[in-house]
Amino acid sequence: MLNLLGEYDCKLDAKGRLMFPAGLKKQLQDIVHEGFVINRDMFDQCLVLYPHREWQAVASEIGKLNRFVAKNVKFIRKFNNGATRVELDSAGRMLIPAALGQFASLEKEVKVAGNGDRIEIWSKANYEAMLAEDVDMAALSEEVMGGDAGSNEEV
Repeated sequence: MLNLLGEYDCKLDAKGRLMFPAGLKKQLQDIVHEGFVINRDMFDQCLVLYPHREWQAVASEIGKLNRFVAKNVKFIRKFNNGATRVELDSAGRMLIPAALGQFASLEKEVKVAGNGDRIEIWSKANYEAMLAEDVDMAALSEEVMGGDAGSNEEV
């Protein structure tokens, strides 16, 4: 199970190529040669990069959905729309598909962040805005991690 970590300041070149961060490359050293699948994030204006092995696991779960249920078809379509196989070139660069780069408002300066089994690619501005969002982390932590899920409630 992957647990990708780290936040990296990167740049896109004039052709839309991203120099893949060495720190992430090291974490993926055994599977980086398998390539990746890049797509739009479902919740934020950023891109999600799945190591190919992780994409296959997600695709397998999605493949179990009943395609005779309209909301499932809509979800599958929206989730897969834009998904593109990408690989690192011999110089360690990855070409970001233009339509996906436009979706995420990618410009020259980008943030690349490991996030468990996937990697997020953000425009610097969108990343800073996300970090600046006013979120009550104590309340959110309790809601997401506390209660029945954690069974750590006070008696």
